[in-house]
Amino acid sequence: MGLDYSYEMIAAEAFGGIRCGGVPMAIGVQTNMATPALARFGSDYVRDSFLAPAIAGEQVACIGVSEPGAGSDVSGIKTTAIKDGDDYIINGSKMWITNATQADFICLLANTSDEPAHKNKSLIIVPTDTAGISFSDKLDKLGMRSSDTAQIFFDNVRVPQRNLIGHEGAGFVMQMQQFQEERLYIAAMSLKSMEICINETLTYTRERQAFGKPLLANQSILFRLAELQTEVELLRALTYQACEQYVQGEDVTRLASMAKLKSGRLSREVSDACLQYWGGMGFM
Repeated sequence: MGLDYSYEMIAAEAFGGIRCGGVPMAIGVQTNMATPALARFGSDYVRDSFLAPAIAGEQVACIGVSEPGAGSDVSGIKTTAIKDGDDYIINGSKMWITNATQADFICLLANTSDEPAHKNKSLIIVPTDTAGISFSDKLDKLGMRSSDTAQIFFDNVRVPQRNLIGHEGAGFVMQMQQFQEERLYIAAMSLKSMEICINETLTYTRERQAFGKPLLANQSILFRLAELQTEVELLRALTYQACEQYVQGEDVTRLASMAKLKSGRLSREVSDACLQYWGGMGFM
């Protein structure tokens, strides 16, 4: 459709209104984590074979970066993809993979050479029905339970080298760029859910009677809810500023990282603060 990334932010914010966090998270993996590098750097072959059906909703994608010993430290991954003729032979494992058990393909980050850690990684598309791939049972998570998460194992998995995204050794840089869309998506998605929390607390405290008057008659509650809404609006301004700069082709690593940091902390603060005004009903 030729739309720029700002439309993605508007959709992400709307998804935040879904009363089940696992749903927008699963969507975000498809749109903002597993496919941006494929769209930006993929050959015509990989885009036709994997991006087009992902956009059409015919295939589900997942992103294979984190490992049991390498989460935030992306440079420390151990999974390898060694050339053999016209193929790669992949060995290793990935952990905490959202959409894993229903994905049709993996955007996999693997070591493809013995170069230094930031120059030896490549992104490769790996269909999940390839021989040698296996999955753990769905992980029994504390939350986001409607979104499947699992470990993936690669045992001499053979995929054609034409499934490479971009060129060899560029995977780390491409993944860092891909993370920016992930961070912006997360920040935008959090906005609506926090607003719902504040607005429903406002409604409840207006209706709930205690000591002969509505809870909201206590001015301290109004002060706190107003303060929280102000924080949400500040986060929205930061997120959309980063989005605007990203659309203009600027590097938004700093702003996107700030937005993700603030969204996580503020989501905890808003939910905890609002819960205090619900009394026993907050446990229901």
